[in-house]
Amino acid sequence: MSKFKKTIFTGAATAIITPFSGGKIDYDSFGRIIEDQISGGIDAIVVAGTTGEAATLTHEEHCECMKYVVEKVEGRVPVIAGTGSNDTAYGIELSRYACEVGADALLLVTPYYNKASQKGLIKSFLETADKTDKPIILYNVPSRTGCNITLPVYRELAKHERIVAVKEASGNLSAVAELAAECGDSLDIYSGNDDQIVPIMSLGGKGVISVLSNILPKQTHDMAQFCLDGDYASARELQLKYLKLINSLFCEVNPIPVKTAAALLGWCSEEMRLPLCEMEEANKARLIADMKAHGIL
Repeated sequence: MSKFKKTIFTGAATAIITPFSGGKIDYDSFGRIIEDQISGGIDAIVVAGTTGEAATLTHEEHCECMKYVVEKVEGRVPVIAGTGSNDTAYGIELSRYACEVGADALLLVTPYYNKASQKGLIKSFLETADKTDKPIILYNVPSRTGCNITLPVYRELAKHERIVAVKEASGNLSAVAELAAECGDSLDIYSGNDDQIVPIMSLGGKGVISVLSNILPKQTHDMAQFCLDGDYASARELQLKYLKLINSLFCEVNPIPVKTAAALLGWCSEEMRLPLCEMEEANKARLIADMKAHGIL
């Protein structure tokens, strides 16, 4: 990492769920979940990301959610606010609000549905970086957005002082290796897939932005920390130990399974917002079986 840029966090950040009750955000449950995450040793919290069902939050809810998490965390770990949008102007509005309320960093997903050319991606991300004052993590998840950040775009964006990291969820380890080789000195890399924590960290990644850590914060932190400590044997053991559970947490579109898991643990209701809905019974049975196998239920 360049001496001119600072690392936002190392280890495991939780892409935290947003609990609902009666159609509204359940802040009582939210607060308890946040406290459990911090006591479990998590290294950072990402609010209003994909796992937080940001796409179905109203503008007011999105802003309230970010403000609440910042105030609840009280600086104990970094808070990263999901503020990306397919409308750059609206994303900037959310990003500015997140900066105002004290978020430590911004997570900007690539524009979805209307997508963008690679030139458009550069213009969009630079526009946001120029109009905000917090460090930015780019979020590359082409399976959900239909838009992939290529190496030349990373190379160009890495020149900006506030674009400091990327959450890589493309699943393409060869592309991550190329990114590390070309931009590893100017962009921190975080795994965006729980089944690739150890592989990506072995290439120089600084950690993971995780779904698994919603239910296993300590174990996810430990897996990443082992990598940071150079103990890849122990990290690999945990990666493989929890692989079936990770696969169950993604057997339906995220965050359906992880919110179901949280509800099974009594942490919040199973309530989601359409088009997300309850799990298929066979998939739920699979999730329950894997949670029981690890003594979680």
